[in-house]
Amino acid sequence: MGGNVKKMAEAVRDGALSEGATVTLKEAPDATAEDVIEADAVIMGTPNYASYMSGLMKDFFDRSLFGIRGKCDGKPYATFGSYGGGGMVAIEALNKMIDGLGLKKALDSVGAQREPSSEVLEACRALGSKMAML
Repeated sequence: MGGNVKKMAEAVRDGALSEGATVTLKEAPDATAEDVIEADAVIMGTPNYASYMSGLMKDFFDRSLFGIRGKCDGKPYATFGSYGGGGMVAIEALNKMIDGLGLKKALDSVGAQREPSSEVLEACRALGSKMAML
């Protein structure tokens, strides 16, 4: 809602594009199981709302869970997110959800306390770049 995760997603995208990757950037309400299935790798982000991933991200999994499960085993993924005082709990929940779909965590998560600093945005660009090179 505040735009912090969007800023981080755009930095991830820029990092992947810098390595020549093809990138599709979608917000959770517009994402589908087919997006995950067709991608070579997946990077997902979420804000921390009440110590959990956003409701819109949870809705994505509710809509896509059975369409993805068993079709992406071993596909690399990474996560990022923004949080207030609750820490990286929502990012950890996101990792558990994606692990349950059979994807394999390839890189460490990036987290930002509220608005991402220039250092965090650089870490997001590096996340995108590293994923593109896998």
